[in-house]
Amino acid sequence: MTMQTRSLGTTGPRVSALGLGCMGMSALYGDADRAESIATVHAALEAGVTLLDTGDFYGMGHNELLIGEALRSAPAHRREQALISVKFGALRGPDGSWLGYDARPAAVKNFAAYTLQRLGVDHIDIYRPSRLDPDVPVEETIGAIQELVEQGHVRHIGLSEVGADTIRRAAATAPITDLQIEYGLITRGIEDRILPTARELGISVTAYGVLSRGLISGHFSRDRQLAANDFRAHSPRFQGENLQRNLDLVEALRKIAEQKGVTVAQIAIAWVLSRGEDIVPLVGARRRDRLAESLGALEVTLDAADLAAIEAAVPVDAVAGERYPAAQMAHLDSER
Repeated sequence: MTMQTRSLGTTGPRVSALGLGCMGMSALYGDADRAESIATVHAALEAGVTLLDTGDFYGMGHNELLIGEALRSAPAHRREQALISVKFGALRGPDGSWLGYDARPAAVKNFAAYTLQRLGVDHIDIYRPSRLDPDVPVEETIGAIQELVEQGHVRHIGLSEVGADTIRRAAATAPITDLQIEYGLITRGIEDRILPTARELGISVTAYGVLSRGLISGHFSRDRQLAANDFRAHSPRFQGENLQRNLDLVEALRKIAEQKGVTVAQIAIAWVLSRGEDIVPLVGARRRDRLAESLGALEVTLDAADLAAIEAAVPVDAVAGERYPAAQMAHLDSER
């Protein structure tokens, strides 16, 4: 398979049509196998995936170290094609607790210095604040990243989970390549204001949560027991009646997928791919078999009848439960 590519905005690089989200290899989804994680990164690179997404707070630096190791042990021609997108700003305690956000200019440069060392690279391809810091004007944060661009430490600037007004302010400060934000069949809030604003400004969307953290992957069962260190054990969409209602949506989607001879995950990813050439889904595969399944979505073609059937099976706003617990939702500028 020849990997399809898409451009990140009008100012950014051309990347694979699917990116690999690496968070789950280090944090928030229970324990992960290090060797299999590295093998999955290698398999993604071999398949032509060029966009690797991480955050300096994923496992308190563990994920960056993991990616650095995977890149060092990959063939040179594959290592050179990799583009790394990094989020920063979230503060963690030694026990893994969340302590807030820091996007002051001095903190931006400090975080970047540590990221460069952990990844073992001389520049960060795309650098973005993970959330809007309510105590720091976004212009100051973006301005600090622009200084890193001018110094050669960063190539491109991205945003994450911010609303339309913040996108405009950021874009007026420096060129923005993409907005990373949750978007998928059961998470469509960006379609009202955020996506039109990004498109008006020539900013792409790198969509995470396209399978809603496995909820609509077709592999999540009603009786699955989640580990205490799995984020989903505390996520509203995975609780009680919400879970039952959401898995009913999955079964409706499964019927359509089976008619096309594809999996639920593949049709859900293909739906996001169909939303526009300016949208690049990030798939959070931690294993090679899940990666291979996700890559199969690139070969799924959805016609008008397919899209209508999907919309009927999973209507807008059909999901039960918020995408984060209330305390985390309060930090999302994108939800205001």
